[in-house]
Amino acid sequence: MGTAHLEITKLQLPTDANISGRTFGNEELELLKQALESGTLNCTKGTFVNRFEKTFAERIGVASACAVTSGTAAVHCAVTAVNPEPGDEIISSPITDMGAISPILYQAAIPVFADVDPKSLLVTAETIAPRITHRTRAIIVTHLFGNVCDMDPIMDLAKKHKLTVIEDAAQALDAKYKGRPVGSIGHIGCFSLQQTKHITTGEGGIAVTNDPKFARTMRLFHDKAWGYGDPNPDHYFLALNYRMTELQGAVALAQLEKLNWSVQQRTEMALRLTRRLKHLSDVQLPDPTPGATHVYWKYYLRLEKDNVGEIAKLLRDEYGLATAPRYIQKPAFMCEVLRDHRTFGNSQWPYVGECRKGEAPVDYNPDSYPGTIDGLAHVLVLPWNEKFTVEHVEYWATAISDVLQRVRGSHA
Repeated sequence: MGTAHLEITKLQLPTDANISGRTFGNEELELLKQALESGTLNCTKGTFVNRFEKTFAERIGVASACAVTSGTAAVHCAVTAVNPEPGDEIISSPITDMGAISPILYQAAIPVFADVDPKSLLVTAETIAPRITHRTRAIIVTHLFGNVCDMDPIMDLAKKHKLTVIEDAAQALDAKYKGRPVGSIGHIGCFSLQQTKHITTGEGGIAVTNDPKFARTMRLFHDKAWGYGDPNPDHYFLALNYRMTELQGAVALAQLEKLNWSVQQRTEMALRLTRRLKHLSDVQLPDPTPGATHVYWKYYLRLEKDNVGEIAKLLRDEYGLATAPRYIQKPAFMCEVLRDHRTFGNSQWPYVGECRKGEAPVDYNPDSYPGTIDGLAHVLVLPWNEKFTVEHVEYWATAISDVLQRVRGSHA
């Protein structure tokens, strides 16, 4: 199939793995210089992390924000705030990073997975409801690729069952749902500042809330549960050190100032690609949840009739374009750590033991997740960043249209 396409001139695209796809510049360097010249790089004595937390909270429209070392740490703070008992359950999405699941187990709770809508790959109130049991304590909703879960029905469901909702908004910073910033709709919002996110400090995260009790617990947990400023401080409960450094705080402040431009650029280029691909049959293009905005962390296609692996290979070989067929190799519940209950030593705790005595085994059977299996089989994820230009979008559009036409012609 490739002989007629030997004249293709491959275009080098910017990538968020290095400066070509990131917005670092003099603004970050100036604040880093100030941080270094202050000689104070620990956030308990410095000012940059505190300024970032306050600025971020104002932007999201919440009362409190706690900056930490990663998105995983942000989720861990959130799960700790829920304070589950050993053997309790927290519902999550099977299409997520393990960093959003492992904190559940570290707090002695058990991850339970809701199925997803096969077209959006998002959990819904309808998929969450069957997973709720008398041991459920919280729901973690994952806003995927920059799109937003339909939150009102989820919040209504959580209220009915008196459950805490944690928004994993790592991929959806600055998205809105019915005018409300993502992360401010649930009881706690978690964000990531990892290398590929809308703004980045390499690694980093931040957890936000309007609940003063949750805010207090998360603030304590991220610093070994030591009560700084209390009349008689102590280490109140088991906790870790997830403090962000002043160097990260300085970069985060500068990055936050660039968020508007980054999101606008990502969105404009994504919408342009959508217009260019609308002629393709049996291809579902990104479709924002009704009432929500999409901030395009990634751009994804659902290919109804095509082998996504074959398409990905041709895009790479013929055009030099790297994509992620299926997005993830396997759903979370099929990973060994969960499938085989590889937790603490050989105990399999908290899946087994007194804390689960009399409880039914947690269901990780793939047959129970038809939407997840179907969705991953058809999704092709394209890299995306704020440095994409019209030229890059046109290259993507040409490559995708050409490869799909050739594959379908060869299968006719």
